[in-house]
Amino acid sequence: MKKYLSIAFSFLVFSSNLIAGTITVEGTYQGKNLYVQNPFAEGGVGFCVYEVVVNGKPTTDEVQSSSFEIDLAALKLAVGEKVVVKLNSKGDCKAKIVNPEDLKVRSTCEIVAQSAKVNKDGTFSWSTKGESGKLPFIVEQYRWNKWVKVDEIEGKGRMEGAFYSVKYTPHSGENKIRIKQVDVNGPRYFDPPVKYRSTTAPVKMEINKEKVEDKIVFSDKTKFEIFDSFGTVMVKGENVDINVSNLKKGTYYINFDNTTGEKFNKK
Repeated sequence: MKKYLSIAFSFLVFSSNLIAGTITVEGTYQGKNLYVQNPFAEGGVGFCVYEVVVNGKPTTDEVQSSSFEIDLAALKLAVGEKVVVKLNSKGDCKAKIVNPEDLKVRSTCEIVAQSAKVNKDGTFSWSTKGESGKLPFIVEQYRWNKWVKVDEIEGKGRMEGAFYSVKYTPHSGENKIRIKQVDVNGPRYFDPPVKYRSTTAPVKMEINKEKVEDKIVFSDKTKFEIFDSFGTVMVKGENVDINVSNLKKGTYYINFDNTTGEKFNKK
């Protein structure tokens, strides 16, 4: 009889391990607590979640309730710190964390006053403070009546501050540059845009625009984009000349340097 009881007990333990589960949510601490919907366990005995584990350590949160709060603030986490939350549950658990988006990185930082600038070495740089996690910074330049992406750089996620720098190619005349981040709430622009006046001479097209055959030549190296009458960009890049031999005959438009929509005919 003892032998059979031992086998039955082992089977029950093994079965309970099979039907137990874990719900895991990962993210970055943003200074907010999490909230859990915790229905009754299968069979109506007790509640679904029986333990909460954060970063490998069980918490003291009271889980014997249909809903409860995971008090992340009590764990003395630093804003921006990585968080792994596990809800250990019984059976086919329907529990869920109702606000997992509060573990997503948000754009919380500030650009240090007067730190965003164009430098003599051909870079655009800025300093931050108060980053609550690693979120990319996107640098855009106002060119050709629109904002054009210059570069994207991964954020360092440092609350105490960080320094950033990207390569920047100005056009002739006045330039405008801005920094943005995109988080769970959408794009955030750091205003105002930085203004910078370039002393370089305007770039010219050194061709007969009425009869372009194989090549477009500029007076200096420049960024450019060629588009057709429907606004479809056909060629873009940065150079002192462009091979247009593959373009079909017709009318095209070109943006380059600080010039927008210059018309030319491909023969």
